[in-house]
Amino acid sequence: MSDEGRLQPYKPLGAHLKQVRQKLQESLAEVSGAVEIDVELLERFEHGSERPSEDLLMLLISHFGMQDDEAVGLWELAGYEKAYRPTSTPNNPSTDDASAKQLPLLMMLSLDTRIVYSDGVNITANPNGIVISFTQNGQDNQAVPIARVGMSREHAQNVLQVLHQAITQSTHLHAPKALPAPKDQKKPKSDSN
Repeated sequence: MSDEGRLQPYKPLGAHLKQVRQKLQESLAEVSGAVEIDVELLERFEHGSERPSEDLLMLLISHFGMQDDEAVGLWELAGYEKAYRPTSTPNNPSTDDASAKQLPLLMMLSLDTRIVYSDGVNITANPNGIVISFTQNGQDNQAVPIARVGMSREHAQNVLQVLHQAITQSTHLHAPKALPAPKDQKKPKSDSN
């Protein structure tokens, strides 16, 4: 094995991760912050000298919003067990019983409870639903996606109603509170006679 092969055993994986990051116009700091790892560790991944753990690779795949085929390719570049792919269909049964017993790929996504503030939003819709992309201005004032949420059209209508109610309630909460002015009451005249 060459010196480069020993120093960069995951060079194809790293090159692909770097290419995806650059295509999305995200900095090392933005991506490392999004998946909560050190910038130096992400640099080692992109350099090919280290490979991310399965969990970290899943977080990167999720952050980049990769399609299934690209995600499976990246998974295989990392040298992890091949993902489940159906080997037989009703029209084309497989004769290899061992391949028919493959286990499905389990994808774990961590729940991120941090609050991320955005200064922009992009909404795409089709007959099946909508996708809301929240953005922040990054380098060179380009909008960088920081969160993406997909939902059905019906759910989007419900979100719209809840959002309207929350805005209305918050507007009323900030209105100055005032007590009604006291009524001008006349003091009863005392009998001084």
